[in-house]
Amino acid sequence: MRAVVQRVARASVTVDGATVGSVDAGFLVLLGVAAGDPPQAEGLLAQKIAGLRVFRDEAGKMNRSLIDVGGGALVVSQFTLLADCRKGRRPNFLRAAPPEEAERRYLGFCELLRAAGVARVETGSFGATMQVELLNDGPVTIVLDTADWGAGPPEAA
Repeated sequence: MRAVVQRVARASVTVDGATVGSVDAGFLVLLGVAAGDPPQAEGLLAQKIAGLRVFRDEAGKMNRSLIDVGGGALVVSQFTLLADCRKGRRPNFLRAAPPEEAERRYLGFCELLRAAGVARVETGSFGATMQVELLNDGPVTIVLDTADWGAGPPEAA
C-alpha cells in the first residue's frame, strides 16, 4: 500500500457537485492499494498514520500525532499512486489491485484507522471521478509505502 499523507487545515471531496467527505484540521490521505499487498499492510499503515508526530506541540515542534490533536482523516482511494512511469510517456497501472480487492482493502484501512483511535475518518467515493480540495498546513506531505517496510509486494522489475 502506498499513501500520500498531507497535514491539512481542512479538506473535502466532492462527486457531481455534492460533498461526500470532509475534515477540518487533520490529514488528507491519498491511498493506493497494490496487487499482492499482504494482509497486515492495512493495519501497519493505519497505525503508522494515526501515530505520525507531525503536529506542533506547545513549543512549536512537530511532536504530536493525529490522535493527540483529535484531528480527522479524509481518506481518498487513488490507484494512480501505483503508476509505473519508467518506460514511455503513458503510465501503466499493472501494480494496482483489481477494483474489488482495492475497495475492500481501502474500506478495511479506514476501519483500522478508526480502531487505531482516529475519531473522525471520512472517505471519498470509491471509483468515482472526484474533486479533492485541501488547505495544506505547513505544508507537510509524507509518502509512506508498506513495500519499503517489507510489508508489501516486491517492486516490479
